Amino acid sequence: MPAFQQSSEFACLYDLLRRLGLRKAAKLRVATFLCMEAAMAYRVGVKPELLRWARERADADIDSLVYKFPKYREWESGDVKPTYRQLEKYAKTVHAGVGFFFLSEPPKERFPIPDFRTAGDKPLRRPSVDLLDTVYLCQRRQDWYREFAVTECEYPHPFVGSAKLGEDVEAVAARIRSALDFDLEERRTLPTWTQALRHFIEKSDALGVLVMVSGVVKNISHRRLDPREFSGFALSDDLAPLIFVNGADSKAAQMFTLAHEMVHLWVGTTALSNNQPDTFTEHEVESWCNRVAAELLVPLNVLRQEYRQGAEMPEELARLAHQFKVSSLVVLRRIYDANGLTLKEFHQAYVQEVERLKEKPAKSRGSFHATQSARLGERFARALVADTLEGRTLFRDAIRMFGFSKMETFHKLARNLGMDHG
Repeated sequence: MPAFQQSSEFACLYDLLRRLGLRKAAKLRVATFLCMEAAMAYRVGVKPELLRWARERADADIDSLVYKFPKYREWESGDVKPTYRQLEKYAKTVHAGVGFFFLSEPPKERFPIPDFRTAGDKPLRRPSVDLLDTVYLCQRRQDWYREFAVTECEYPHPFVGSAKLGEDVEAVAARIRSALDFDLEERRTLPTWTQALRHFIEKSDALGVLVMVSGVVKNISHRRLDPREFSGFALSDDLAPLIFVNGADSKAAQMFTLAHEMVHLWVGTTALSNNQPDTFTEHEVESWCNRVAAELLVPLNVLRQEYRQGAEMPEELARLAHQFKVSSLVVLRRIYDANGLTLKEFHQAYVQEVERLKEKPAKSRGSFHATQSARLGERFARALVADTLEGRTLFRDAIRMFGFSKMETFHKLARNLGMDHG
């Protein structure tokens, strides 16, 4: 029996309800409910530094918190203590587990994977809570799939870790292109970047890579991921290699991110990236991965044949970007790599192109099936749905890994995959 059911307060409530003539089961339920409500109203002796840590971790504005919690400043100063119910609501607001607030001191939270993001040659600010939650979720998904792969007797993927940093760029790009069966001519015939990206993802999935593309944390629409913070990450594993692409970025940028993270898997490195084709003074690993990714998408020998020297740059960038289905910024960098531009001309053109790209058309939401297939990855979604329907994985655990809040969303996904037998 829970401790509160053994308390004197519970005994008094139970006796009062008995006098009112309620049945035993009803008395127990009502008394339990009232005691739990009373417990939620108790003031919690949470340390102010823990509240401050959670606020700063979530990069939450203190004025907006005061709007939701009028006594918040007093909470942080220690003059007033929140109730347990208020603490639960606060924990949800700052995306932190309520258990954190019962620690003796703020935890030293380390980023769980190598961070290769740079601004020039300097590391970026600490990762946001949205990025942290996304990485944690993908790690849980990868752990689950690895166990599933072992159970299903899947073989390790030989491409993971098969390349060495510093190898010939063209040779590595050719091996990746061959393994993916990622034909340039076929890509040219695809009318849109969306179709080219879908084609790239399908090829990666067929190779055994878990590819997940999302612009939000889990399925929470108001928790948008910021493409300025990161473009994607790779979680290297020979049984469950995983790539996450920030879906809030443009489709053309996502193409380059997927290629870049694929190179990380070929080298066998787990890493968080912010891929910028114009970056010259960056991390050695990122620089090499960028060069291989660019060669994978835009082979230099083909670019030299296709580039029309002397043509108007905006029109030429648009033509080549459409042809290769990449960002115009990637094309611009490849023109520089082919000695089509001086360094000064490249930087001037790059700045102009960045300004032009700031005006982006609104993105369509797409269908449920297309959205969820992209967010979860077809390979992962099918495996988890099948394992759950067969009773090996609990529905509760599956829903948590999918990032769903309702059981009906799971069944809708299963139906769209053609796997729901109920």
